[in-house]
Amino acid sequence: MTQYERMLAGLIYDPADPQILSEQAGFAERLWAFNQLRPGDAAEKERYMKEVFASCGEGCWIELPFRANWGGRHVHFGHRVYANFNLTLVDDGNIFVGDNVLFGPNVTVATANHPIEPGLRSRGLQYNRDVHIGNDVWIGAGAVLVPGVRIGDGSVIGAGSVVTRDIPAGAVAAGNPCRVLRAIGERDREFFFRGEKIDWENL
Repeated sequence: MTQYERMLAGLIYDPADPQILSEQAGFAERLWAFNQLRPGDAAEKERYMKEVFASCGEGCWIELPFRANWGGRHVHFGHRVYANFNLTLVDDGNIFVGDNVLFGPNVTVATANHPIEPGLRSRGLQYNRDVHIGNDVWIGAGAVLVPGVRIGDGSVIGAGSVVTRDIPAGAVAAGNPCRVLRAIGERDREFFFRGEKIDWENL
């Protein structure tokens, strides 16, 4: 089994393997060019996501700069995904993002991890675990999602959170480590910020 095949299989592998580096280098070049686009180059942004990402739905937008180990090659975007500035996707493994997902600025989603055993780590070896983000999720500024976590549909991850465990659907979660604070409920249909009411009739 090649190192590239080991990577795809989720086994411990050498990311400095020549086959892996050769393929990864092409995506790095394309990502560099992507980050030079002007703010109004909407068509070019869309073309990049459609051609480079593993999959990308309609109505997606990324504010530059954007960082990704594989340029987004292992990223799966649903429809209407919005990413604010400095989104970092460590996409050695797959990152699955549902529809209507919002990323605040400076969010990091990591799939790559290194063995705890120091001998393996000193050889530069790693392994990957996919990350799954459901539909209608909002991930606040500066949040970090570690390898293997799942975020359920409709949930909100507070700014600065470090998500080390799965978060269920319909939850507000925050902290380091990130914990569920409460369920999203009827009060959230009445108030949008503390005691300020939503003026549904004008929306």
